[in-house]
Order: sequence, then C-alpha cells, then structure tokens
Amino acid sequence: MDVLNGILPIVLYISLIVLIIVLIVLAIRLIKTVNKVDLLVDDVNEKMDKLDGIFTIVDRTADVVSLMSDKIVTAVISGVTALFNKKKKKKEKENDYE
Repeated sequence: MDVLNGILPIVLYISLIVLIIVLIVLAIRLIKTVNKVDLLVDDVNEKMDKLDGIFTIVDRTADVVSLMSDKIVTAVISGVTALFNKKKKKKEKENDYE
C-alpha cells in the first residue's frame, strides 16, 4: 500500500504535465487557425468592397426602371379611366335626352 501511495501521485503528476503540454500545443494551433481565418475574412471584405460599386449601380438602375414602369402604368390607367368616364358621360347624356 505504501508503494501505491508513492507511485500514484507520480503518475498523476506526469499525466497532468502531459495534459498541460497537449493543451498548450492545441492552443497554439488554434491561434494559428484563427489568424488564417482572420486573413481570409479580411480578403473577402476587400473583395466585397470592390464589388460594392457594382451593386450600387445595379440598385440605382433597378430603381430607375421601377420608377419608369410606375409612371407608364399610371399613364395607362389614367387613359383607361378617362375612356370609361367618357362612355359613362355619353350614356348619361343619351338618358337625359330620352
């Protein structure tokens, strides 16, 4: 039993030292991986900033096309409404004469 009391703490200390070394190695690898991911994100952000102008142009073009189509639709609806109003007025005038 005395031998076990002497060997067990030594085994635990060695296991603890190995665990600490493994954790330090894993932490170093994690730091390297995070740095690589950070560089990748920075690169993607730079490329997105370059494309931002194109997206702005596309957005403005879409707004202009939408505005023009709204005006065309409004003009067509006004014309159709005016046409139907003329027909109603003609029918009312014909009914007044009768």
